[in-house]
Amino acid sequence: MHIILFDDQTWKTLWPFTLTRPVAAVRVGILTIGEKWEKIFSEEVSYLTADYLQAKYKYTPGDDNLFINGSVLPGDNIKREIADLKNNEALAGKNGELIAVRLDRDHAEVFSPDEHKDYNVKQAASSFKAINRPWDIFAMNGDEIFSDFSIVTKGRTSAPLGSTVSFTGKGDIFVEPGAKIEHAIVNTEEGPVYIDKETKIMDGSLIRGPFVLGRGSVVKMGAKIYGPTTIGPFSKAGGEINNCVIFGYSNKAHEGFLGNSVIGEWCNIGADTNTSNLKNNYADVRVWSYIDEKFIDTGLKFCGLFMGDHSKCGINTMFNTGTLVGVFANIFGSGFPRTFIPSFSWGGAHGFSTYKLEKAFEVAGKVMERRNVELSPADMDLLENVFKETEKYRSG
Repeated sequence: MHIILFDDQTWKTLWPFTLTRPVAAVRVGILTIGEKWEKIFSEEVSYLTADYLQAKYKYTPGDDNLFINGSVLPGDNIKREIADLKNNEALAGKNGELIAVRLDRDHAEVFSPDEHKDYNVKQAASSFKAINRPWDIFAMNGDEIFSDFSIVTKGRTSAPLGSTVSFTGKGDIFVEPGAKIEHAIVNTEEGPVYIDKETKIMDGSLIRGPFVLGRGSVVKMGAKIYGPTTIGPFSKAGGEINNCVIFGYSNKAHEGFLGNSVIGEWCNIGADTNTSNLKNNYADVRVWSYIDEKFIDTGLKFCGLFMGDHSKCGINTMFNTGTLVGVFANIFGSGFPRTFIPSFSWGGAHGFSTYKLEKAFEVAGKVMERRNVELSPADMDLLENVFKETEKYRSG
């Protein structure tokens, strides 16, 4: 059976993160949504997404295809209902949204997420969770860490903690072989801690679960990290971090506060950068929505920074509550920049100009080379499409 994770309108409600990836490639918990479904079905997944993303994210239908909405998180009950679907049967949510459908090759070739009237549609009996907005990523991260932890560590034994580590709490901790933890304090009272391979937690770090440190990542000396937080693979974390998700290959390595925030890949947060995550009047936070083309109410009191892939900010940058930054933005200077910064913007509180595509590629190539990753022609083609897709949001 071919497992295909498809995008519906949620692909645009999750911009800027899904400007550069399908919805199911979003990391929440330990794993991306796609990796969660791979673990469940023991099958490699493929993606049905925006045309310009398909060169990088393959779509491989076969004779028997199970299409699953890429925004759906695989809870126990809903995954059973999905797995039990027969050919030409579909599963829909209470609002009519398509959760999953099973199709043969001929029907797969004409599949559309927006039309499922020709299928035998069943109403889902189980409740389920799905990420629909950028803030859902950090809001659901704690539950997903618990869920992923049980999947990733099932039937396995943790490597031992070092003798210099102070451990407290009744929760679980799992350390993969090759992780190095020295003179740190780890507290699992409120949730598990998962430390992946080739990681390092330096002296004086204070960590409270639920917490994930992805492969090849580093927690710098004296860091204070409150769960639920995920630091994705090959990233650096320092200063104070609270309830955040960093997808991977990004650095928030220095002092400064980052709270209730989501950071994409290949980002860099300058030293002493601070993010407000609570308004002075304690009002609900409003965040820019691309699909609505206006600021909308999140319903959250605590909501910080959303930063798309390849964006960076200089030292001492100040981000106001509920700031949304696109892909390849470069932010610097004194004062608070505006709370919606379009992709490929260059500047700060005193105004922005367009970050030229050739300059952006030059920087990205150097940054990625440092991690032994190539900026491929497929990557450049994808990012050029993002540049065009977001052009109307830039003023200069």
